[in-house]
Amino acid sequence: MINNHLLTSAAQSPSVNHNDRPTDEISLVVIHNISLPPGEFDNHYIEQFFTNQLDFDLHPYFKTIKDLQVSAHLLIKRDGSVIQFVPFDKRAWHAGNSSFNGKDNCNDFSIGIELEGTDNLNYETVQYQSLRTTLKQLKTHYPIQAIVGHSDVSPDRKTDPGEAFNWDEIKD
Repeated sequence: MINNHLLTSAAQSPSVNHNDRPTDEISLVVIHNISLPPGEFDNHYIEQFFTNQLDFDLHPYFKTIKDLQVSAHLLIKRDGSVIQFVPFDKRAWHAGNSSFNGKDNCNDFSIGIELEGTDNLNYETVQYQSLRTTLKQLKTHYPIQAIVGHSDVSPDRKTDPGEAFNWDEIKD
């Protein structure tokens, strides 16, 4: 259920890395993947990164991302748990330089969902279950027209959610 632009089943971990949308349009879902450090799971580094609390001295890779301020609306962890960082009516900073169906700046009209994972490692069954449930709720509440990967809106820069993502798992 979505109440006041928050997914009631999600743990809430508010991020300041967002701003107002230029319009009320929410018509796209962009699916991403992330792991910090790359290929490592079951830690709290993603949450810390999205909330500007990551200790960049903990891993050499973290120094390469220390100047970034990013967020997503949701993160689905390997165990299927869902964490919300940004209310859906706000613009999360997830897609960057992007375009879909001739419209630039996908952050303006999209919801960003990160899956804890990598392009080439299979996602967990419980992640797909959580994603399907979440997408159903989003489509009930917002006029979602398309669900795409980050690679679809930023093909020159991004490859996620990657070849390991099974699109058939989220078809209606």
